Amino acid sequence: MINSQGLLPYISVVTPSYRCSEVIEELYARLIDTFKKLNIESYEIIIVNDNSPECDWQVIKKIASINNKVIGINLSRNFGQHYAITAGLAHASGDYVVVMDCDLQDKPEEIPNLINKIQEGFDSVLARRSNRQDGFFKKNFSKIFYWGLSYLTETKQDATIGNFGIYSKKVVQAILLMKDNIRYFPTMVKWVGFNISTIDVEHAEREKGKSSYSIRKLINLALDVMLSFSEKPLKLTVKLGLIVSGLALLFAVFNLVKYSMGYVLMPGWTSLIISIWFLSGLIIFVLGIVGLYIGKIFNNVKGRPFYIIDEIINY
Repeated sequence: MINSQGLLPYISVVTPSYRCSEVIEELYARLIDTFKKLNIESYEIIIVNDNSPECDWQVIKKIASINNKVIGINLSRNFGQHYAITAGLAHASGDYVVVMDCDLQDKPEEIPNLINKIQEGFDSVLARRSNRQDGFFKKNFSKIFYWGLSYLTETKQDATIGNFGIYSKKVVQAILLMKDNIRYFPTMVKWVGFNISTIDVEHAEREKGKSSYSIRKLINLALDVMLSFSEKPLKLTVKLGLIVSGLALLFAVFNLVKYSMGYVLMPGWTSLIISIWFLSGLIIFVLGIVGLYIGKIFNNVKGRPFYIIDEIINY
């Protein structure tokens, strides 16, 4: 666990908190126990309260008051998990930064394995949840989401990998340089590149509370990420337009041939209405995709901050 200079590494832990007030103290205790077993005294624990409606911030302030190595960040409103992670990364000082969820499904006891692996010369080590303990819907939605994301971005995405992992300082700095208005941490890690490895970790069941990601939030997140990290939907709409144009041309040629052969075509409303509705729907669909991209461009041009800090402790 010694680095090239013969010193123990300085470890930062970044964890976003939202409706986790019941488990924050246990997370803190298990992190401290893990660092004691590793004989690491140079560490910091950055807990970012994403404006939770529960008493997360009060619990964080309590912990920070007894240990000045705990940095508490309270955001002015709920910005979202990946924006809270960005806030934590921006205030991390460690040689390595561990990013993990606050609900104890990411086990602090796996951190030594992550540290050992990254010291083999990797820049990022991602925790692969070989046996995810999430519900049926969330697991299967994740598989569909990552399959679609892999196809659209033409990169390899893994549904068993989330935020949990350890990242070198240069990876963190590269991620912070990204000015994308849409923040999705796992994809940003893949995009910046460097030397990435994975290890299998044990994924725990959620002990208390339930996930804050509803079906609506998951679908909105999927759309945001796919539009932010890929222009392939625009290319697909162009291909779709060409296919429809080609079919229309074949249909026109077919009717001309029938006309030249003396067949009398009986005029009817059915084919006309079907054509109008089909083409109108296609046009609206294409305009909708273009509009979504324009909306994302508009949000980026505004240049608003990714997060706003209301209060910070021990930084």
